[in-house]
Amino acid sequence: MWTGLLIAGVVVTLGGLVQGLAGFGLALVAVPILALLDPSLLPVPILITAMAHSVMSLAREHRHVDWHGVGWAMVGRLPGTVIGVLLVDSLDQKRFSLLIGVVVLLSVLLSITAWNPRPTKVSLMIAGLTSGSFGTAMSVGGPPVAMLYQNSPGARVRATLAAYFVLGSVTSVIGLSVAGQVHAHQLLTGLLLIPFLVVGFLLSSPLRKFVDTNGIRVPVLVLSTITAVTLIVRSAIG
Repeated sequence: MWTGLLIAGVVVTLGGLVQGLAGFGLALVAVPILALLDPSLLPVPILITAMAHSVMSLAREHRHVDWHGVGWAMVGRLPGTVIGVLLVDSLDQKRFSLLIGVVVLLSVLLSITAWNPRPTKVSLMIAGLTSGSFGTAMSVGGPPVAMLYQNSPGARVRATLAAYFVLGSVTSVIGLSVAGQVHAHQLLTGLLLIPFLVVGFLLSSPLRKFVDTNGIRVPVLVLSTITAVTLIVRSAIG
């Protein structure tokens, strides 16, 4: 048990570092590995650690939040959470992983060719709906919203996503609780992983200026691609 928890902690530390730099990425880094290590670590423990990371990020860069965008994304997140809860019970995990991978990879390909999504009311609601579905079911809810802010300054991306993730994670945990999908051992595991998360978050502080210098577009696209390919391969090999 403790060996597995330590390995999970190292993974969460790396994910916390990535999210501290790019504004998202904790789930993208951690979910595929933790799913192989111990499926019970998903989605509740990661939702809890993601919530803790978002609270710290929001406290650090709250002045840069696009609250207008957060509001419209949450309009989509609420029904998306319901869809995510239903998917946990009804959809085969292998097929759902494949679906997420294909959608995210398609978004990346469109972004580096001709499509340049903007955070409009409609796009934010659609991204929130998608994020709520995927985030609640598998803890991978960052890419849809992050894609809309890929050309924004690093601080704005991190702060806006942090505010959105705080509200979104709370919504997802409540939805899963109502459906009977949250158990005491999952909550305890999530709390035990938070110290590892804090280490990753603190390591990100002195490195943020480098991400700000180069913009946030490349990290977002790279992380999204890695996630998509990982999920597709996992689905293919079973």
